[in-house]
Formats: sequence, structure tokens, C-alpha cells
Amino acid sequence: MDIAISKNNIPIRLTSERWQHITTGHPEVAGYYYEILEAIENPEIIYEGNYNAKIAIKKFQESITTFVVVVYKEISDTDGFIITAHFSNKQQEFKKKKVLWKQVN
Repeated sequence: MDIAISKNNIPIRLTSERWQHITTGHPEVAGYYYEILEAIENPEIIYEGNYNAKIAIKKFQESITTFVVVVYKEISDTDGFIITAHFSNKQQEFKKKKVLWKQVN
């Protein structure tokens, strides 16, 4: 299990069970474990997800049009966990969601 620190300074767990779930459903991310953790710690933008989840988005360094999407939940001031993660090139799917945090250039 590894931990990433969210922008709210909350440790977000990536357990082996969640990693197996993510890579089973999205096998294309299997080689990008640390990039998923990095998306939590250094996202470009965080959107409000369903059921109090958060959606961290970070551009994928190997592609101009692809980005990492990580859905996670902060369940207390000291604990949270990653729900799922995948790659996408359709940022417009998040345009109607509320922006919770945005990187300032």
C-alpha cells in the first residue's frame, strides 16, 4: 500500500485490492502506478465527483491529449482512498462538474 497526500493535506491510500480492481478494469494503466499517485499530489484540476468523491486530473506526460483521471474519497481529516483511475482524452466530460481546486500557473 502506498499513500499520496491530497491538496487538502489528507493521506490517500492506494491499497493492493484497489490497484488490482483498477488494473483489471483498466489494464492500460497497469504500468503507471506512480503516475496515479502523482495525479493526487500534483493535479492540474480537481472536480467534484459523485457521492463526495473527488476527481483529480493530470496531463499525461507522454501525450498532449491524454490525461490521468483519478477518483478518490477523503473520508476524514486523516484518511482517504483511491476508488479508481483511468486514462482519458475527453476532458469535456468534466466541464459540467464543479471545480474544487485548480492549479495556478
